[in-house]
Amino acid sequence: MKLIKVCGMRQADNIRQIENLGIDMMGFIFYPHSSRMVNKKPEYMPTTAKRVGVFVNADIKQIRTAIDEYKLDYIQLHGTESPDLCKEIGRLTKKKIIKAFPIATADDFKTTKQYEDCCEYFLFDTKCLGFGGSGNTFDWHLLDAYCGPKPFLLSGGICNELIPQLATLHHKYLAGFDLNSKFETAPAVKDVDKIDYFIKRMKTV
Repeated sequence: MKLIKVCGMRQADNIRQIENLGIDMMGFIFYPHSSRMVNKKPEYMPTTAKRVGVFVNADIKQIRTAIDEYKLDYIQLHGTESPDLCKEIGRLTKKKIIKAFPIATADDFKTTKQYEDCCEYFLFDTKCLGFGGSGNTFDWHLLDAYCGPKPFLLSGGICNELIPQLATLHHKYLAGFDLNSKFETAPAVKDVDKIDYFIKRMKTV
């Protein structure tokens, strides 16, 4: 079974319900332009799922403040952060780094080479005008152009209707799936039944 990361969480009861499904990671967005931004710490935070803070071109002070308040396990960098900055953030915070890359063509994977020595995971999302959150998939055949060695999470428009296609992905470095907008009833409110269905189905494929 691949890792399951559910991103864009905010409400305490919803957090508890989703964590109880047995997911591996839960993402909290600290990007001011996101409709899923966390403005204050929820009354309940996950205790078994790893806590991932999602940042876009944030300064180290903001990241450190969020780490201290939310007790984050991972830092996901979703902007145009340079390899040197990723290394610096990892060094200063002592946290594992997930670096997101927008994908539209096979050439987009070339950028990952520079980040191999400073990240725990890569995250491949659909290229769009902003920084993620398009709700669209990219051509997953393009993943054949990625040769590793870092494991990656697949993001962008994943939904239950695409489980048959996801079941055909057998990439050596595919570590898991990042679920967000297609599993919501409203921004930052996840549909528990939909995510439960996804997890159970993916266990059988």
